[in-house]
Amino acid sequence: MPAPFRRLVPPVLVSLLLAAVLAACAAPTGSSGATPPGATVPPATSPAPAATGSPTAAAQPTFPLTVTDDEGRPVTLKAIPQRIVSLTPGTTETAFALGLGSRVVAVTSSDDYPPAVKSLPQVATYLGVDIEKVVGLRPDIVLAGGNGLNKPADLQKLRDLGIPVLVVYAKDVPGVLADIRLVGTALGEGPRAAELTAAMQQQLDSISAAATADQPLPRVFYELDASDQIYGPAPQSFVAGMVALAGGVPITTDNPAVFSISLEKLVAADPQVIVLGDFNYGTTPAQVAKRPGWEGMTAVRDGAVRPVDDTVVTRPGPRLADGLRDLALAIHPDLRVPSPAPLPAWTSPST
Repeated sequence: MPAPFRRLVPPVLVSLLLAAVLAACAAPTGSSGATPPGATVPPATSPAPAATGSPTAAAQPTFPLTVTDDEGRPVTLKAIPQRIVSLTPGTTETAFALGLGSRVVAVTSSDDYPPAVKSLPQVATYLGVDIEKVVGLRPDIVLAGGNGLNKPADLQKLRDLGIPVLVVYAKDVPGVLADIRLVGTALGEGPRAAELTAAMQQQLDSISAAATADQPLPRVFYELDASDQIYGPAPQSFVAGMVALAGGVPITTDNPAVFSISLEKLVAADPQVIVLGDFNYGTTPAQVAKRPGWEGMTAVRDGAVRPVDDTVVTRPGPRLADGLRDLALAIHPDLRVPSPAPLPAWTSPST
């Protein structure tokens, strides 16, 4: 499957990765105490603050309701949406986590969680949105992905037909939490969304504190793809921020708009850990060890080339803390960090 729908953060579509830097606790590491070129040391600040107020303090939205999406567009909803079309796996997971799975009437070909989505109609692929199918399902709202994840022309066609389209695009971890609250508000479940994100924030803070406390922070290269060129996180990107929260100093490209890095620059940066975000797509540590020119990297010499489930690490949804834990354990295999506590669970919409 082509990259745009194969993963949320595709290595070859750099526009999907442009984002603001995620602040996290980090410091230069390495035996010499110096950070080689290409290794980005994020600001030494705490993880994002938790949502203010008690989880139940968020007011239940009243309808008609107008919200502003991540593209700055006002979206007006006449009543609580009863028929939801979700055009991103992250928004699908969010709707289900809020207890609204019975209202989701269609998803994309990339949706794989929770298992119930596999039986739903698919109305979008990497090629675009099937407008006729969407219209035939009579949705009250379409949840879409910004910055090119869904084709803007397709979304505009839906708007022109009078269908409310809410576009979300999280640039960083705080943005994921904000988008969950935005989606919850639009779907009539603002208090539940606030409770969910407050629980997620606690999970993220606990994992990051364990991953960054009282131990060296290794130089980490998160490999997005290397089938043609070598692709990794750009500076100020979502993935670089996740690496920092997980207790690593991310090795990035030179430019926020560029996601390819030359072998020479990667060798000079000398990763101490290589995390294979492309493991799900066939790349193995053994293959990396056999690549010409990679044998001199510390990570390859030490056998510190480790796979992760890129979907969980990079999908902006309720399982993000699971992804952060997996990434922290890939960087620090001996780390003692508990599994995230269960999130609030609902089986039906609130009344």
